[in-house]
Amino acid sequence: MAGSKNHDYHIIEPSPWPFIGSVGAFILAIGTIAFMRASNGEELGFLPYTNSEGQLVYGIDLTGWGLFAIGLAIVLYTMFMWWRDTVKESHEGHHTRVVSLHLRYGMLLFILSEVMFFVAWFWAFFDASLFAGEAAQFGRVEHTGGVWPPQGIETFDPWHLPLLNTLILLLSGTTVTWAHHAMVHGDREGVKWGLIATVVLGVIFTICQAYEYSHAAFGFSDNIYGATFFMATGFHGFHVIVGTIFLAVCLFRALAGHFSTTKHFGFEAAAWYWHFVDVVWLFLFAAVYIWGG
Repeated sequence: MAGSKNHDYHIIEPSPWPFIGSVGAFILAIGTIAFMRASNGEELGFLPYTNSEGQLVYGIDLTGWGLFAIGLAIVLYTMFMWWRDTVKESHEGHHTRVVSLHLRYGMLLFILSEVMFFVAWFWAFFDASLFAGEAAQFGRVEHTGGVWPPQGIETFDPWHLPLLNTLILLLSGTTVTWAHHAMVHGDREGVKWGLIATVVLGVIFTICQAYEYSHAAFGFSDNIYGATFFMATGFHGFHVIVGTIFLAVCLFRALAGHFSTTKHFGFEAAAWYWHFVDVVWLFLFAAVYIWGG
């Protein structure tokens, strides 16, 4: 009786994943930075030795994808194993009411951090666009010509492919809501087809975005317009890919019977994330494509 549990909190077993994930993230960061800088023959700065061609650091060739790939593999493996353990804890009944509430708090804080991430890119876009004349006064006239969009830039027509992508994401928001409604009411067929439709729409959006990029009349490094456009819309596209994978995993878990009408936070988190992606795109469509163009 002395060791019986009399609270709603779950004290997890010692886990190696925080340490392994930290090591993987460190290797990934070093590999990324060293690859980008050493491949250009530049001095690495934080690493004390590089040869005359900028290829070796302590005798290790960092110009390829080797170190980056190792770090990425460790991070992805840690994510898979850590989430596997979390799912296992839920199936064992450790996700009590209090634990579930804290998981929701964690997901909400993560989404808030993502909101601030995109605020930075909107800030950069509005700074460059609203103050194009002032930017020209500080030696950046070659970037904007004092106007926005910069002189010579042929922007996308927002009422063609961007509008289609907007309709695709809005439709995907309804299908994921359909799947959530079906989950709450125990309709497994509705969950399955709602998630399938959402994943397919996410893939179609990504294909349309790639097609649009391939037909852009401006490049990432050509001017400030291209840089802010591709950073804002590109990171959103990355989030769409992550969200699509998130929902695909939920689809496989739903088919495996992991969710019930009362315990399906993994799916709820994916739905929240997807709605966040939808809302960000609406702001991008209005600000970058319509107003900014």
